Amino acid sequence: MNPTDGGPTGIADLAPLHRSKEQRAWFFYDWANSAFATTIAGVLFAPYLISVAEQAACGFVGDDDRRCRESLELLGLAISPGSLPSYVITLSTVLGALLYPLIGAIADRTANKPGMLAGFAWTGALAAAMLFFLVGDNWLFGSLVFIVANLSFGASTVINDSILPLISEESERDRVSSIGWAYGYAGGGLLLAVNFAVVTFNDTLGLSTATAVRLCMLSGAIWWAAWTIIPWRGIRPRDPAAVEQVAGGLLARSFGQLWATLKDLRNYPMALTFLVAYLFFNDGIQTVIASAAIFGEKELGFATGTVLGAYLLVQFVAVFGAVGFGRLAGRLGAKRVILTGLAIWMVIVTVALWIPEESLVPFLLLAVAIGIVLGGTQALARSYFSLFIPRGKEGEYFSLYHAMDRGTSWLGTLTFGLVYQFSGSYRPAVFALIAFFALGALLLLRVDTERGIREAGNKRPPVI
Repeated sequence: MNPTDGGPTGIADLAPLHRSKEQRAWFFYDWANSAFATTIAGVLFAPYLISVAEQAACGFVGDDDRRCRESLELLGLAISPGSLPSYVITLSTVLGALLYPLIGAIADRTANKPGMLAGFAWTGALAAAMLFFLVGDNWLFGSLVFIVANLSFGASTVINDSILPLISEESERDRVSSIGWAYGYAGGGLLLAVNFAVVTFNDTLGLSTATAVRLCMLSGAIWWAAWTIIPWRGIRPRDPAAVEQVAGGLLARSFGQLWATLKDLRNYPMALTFLVAYLFFNDGIQTVIASAAIFGEKELGFATGTVLGAYLLVQFVAVFGAVGFGRLAGRLGAKRVILTGLAIWMVIVTVALWIPEESLVPFLLLAVAIGIVLGGTQALARSYFSLFIPRGKEGEYFSLYHAMDRGTSWLGTLTFGLVYQFSGSYRPAVFALIAFFALGALLLLRVDTERGIREAGNKRPPVI
């Protein structure tokens, strides 16, 4: 129709269609990296490393005396084998606190965020694959390659989350973030189901338990690397926006960009308040995730296969929990729903203090409760924080976000490890995490959502 006749004058807006296509590709990175988060970091690595460390502790004693020492020795320090995974995670997250902000600054100065995402993912997957060679009593080798894998996992997540504001409008964030988390739990759960069968029926397959565990960790690395191809190919590069004019090469300019952002953060007090709140409540969440397998095997006395089954249950319940929390946020606002989730987390760690040994039904009910709140609280925290980020600063702000996530969660794991070291029980170690959820909730109550959105110059969603 001719425009002069009063008919349509423009071309159809294809932006929503393009965003939807990129969002579907973006979902698959959660699908990919959850294999590491669940099969390796969440379930198998920590108990397996403890077993290797216990064997190493026995190795300190001569052949004529089979008694084992109670601790390992490293650089003059005595390390309890039961606390070793907590200390390994602590070290990797402290290193992350130093590296992630710089990585975020570099990401905001480059157009190829999908390439950076894939690079860190494949580096982490290669390191995770090296765990297949963790045999005998070589606990130090296993600790070092896990640190590389965990650091790469966190770095790739910084880049992945910084892409969220680029491929979605403010009103879409809770939905898109929640679906991403749901993909993650579905993908991680699917592989975990296969690995559950391998570990449970290892005798039938002609495998020792140790060999089955090592093969399952290898499968997690391969899964992570293979599925990363989809977001790498499906998300288009974008030119950087609002970067600071700093002289020097990429590294020097990135340090300058980071310093400018840290100084500018005081102009966004709601973003800063949320980051501090997130530091506390996410430390609690991450420590529960990292320590759940240890608690199930070493404290409650369940076999590795049973713990795998419970973790599998968590994964599939979390799919519905993430989607359900996202829909609830659409009606009540993300902040209210996150606070509700934190209250449930406090109930969970309290119940863990009293759950009887080898009581399967209470253990599975606890797993269901964790699944309901796990994906929901994390997905909404990601989308809620994105509302407070100024345009062009996504990588840097999400690097600070993950400095509070993977980078400073050493507070939780250190607390867990120390309480166990002094009490000899994982029950008070789990219960001690209630302080992190309570402090996080109190700080979150101080966040004025509407003010934070206004300070960042973003659009106000219909429901906050």
